Amino acid sequence: MKKLITYQIDSFTKEKFKGNPAGVVVNADGLNDYQMQQIARELNNSETAFLFPPDSTDCDGVIRYFTPNTEVPICGHATIAAMYAKAIEEKLDSCILRFKTKVGILPFEIIKKNEDYQIIMTQGSFELSPPFDADVTQKMITALGLEKSDIDEKCPIQIASTGHSKVMIGIKSRTKLNSLSPNYADLAHLSKEINCNGYFVFTFDSNDKDILTYGRMFAPAIGINEDPVTGNANGPLGGYLVQNKIADFKNNEFEFNGRQGEKIDRLGIIKVKVSIEDNKPALIQIKGDAVVVFRAEIEI
Repeated sequence: MKKLITYQIDSFTKEKFKGNPAGVVVNADGLNDYQMQQIARELNNSETAFLFPPDSTDCDGVIRYFTPNTEVPICGHATIAAMYAKAIEEKLDSCILRFKTKVGILPFEIIKKNEDYQIIMTQGSFELSPPFDADVTQKMITALGLEKSDIDEKCPIQIASTGHSKVMIGIKSRTKLNSLSPNYADLAHLSKEINCNGYFVFTFDSNDKDILTYGRMFAPAIGINEDPVTGNANGPLGGYLVQNKIADFKNNEFEFNGRQGEKIDRLGIIKVKVSIEDNKPALIQIKGDAVVVFRAEIEI
């Protein structure tokens, strides 16, 4: 009988039942793919992270991520949750841990402050695909419940990725953002056509000088109709804003706060930092708080 130390963590918040919940199994050594999938389905968070010992000398551990119905290569909020759980479980001091993911070995920074922790996740390499043609764009707008007039003209609709791609859709109004009721079946079907599972709808319509964007993220093709606060959407958004020259930046750095989860009462904030070389994104990091909802043991 193996006892799996399991956490439920809310990421990008210090308030329980807000932000984005993730499961974390901190001692997953010995679990097979089927067992991890079953645990993720049982916990029923958008993602559950599984931590393994290092399998080579060039990393401090291995991390894998499962939704309730599939494995995904990388996940922002589950990384924040996993490193937070590891820090608490092992009573870590400030440090940088290099974890092997499906998109390569990434450094995750644990910052200890006032007997609590913040986590900085360095994301994978930034990639930006060409804007969609008129036909695909119209299908997407219709499936999301948008009109052409809702779209922010300075924001091309295209896929951005730091390892787990998302379509970026900029719109004019936060009221419209919060009123969206997408056709999830149509979005899931379109995902197969464009080979991208996530749709991140965002707006600059903010009444808070410390918040640049509000967003909502839909990924019905992988069983997530709406994700509360998405690291792998807000991070690539930073790269998208820099590469498309939408964002103002100086000293080769661009930082902003993105807020997400307002409509579904799981509000959270992600701090995004983009390091820039030759006017292009060179390194993208996200920083977030977290809070433990529960710690438990699963016996299998």
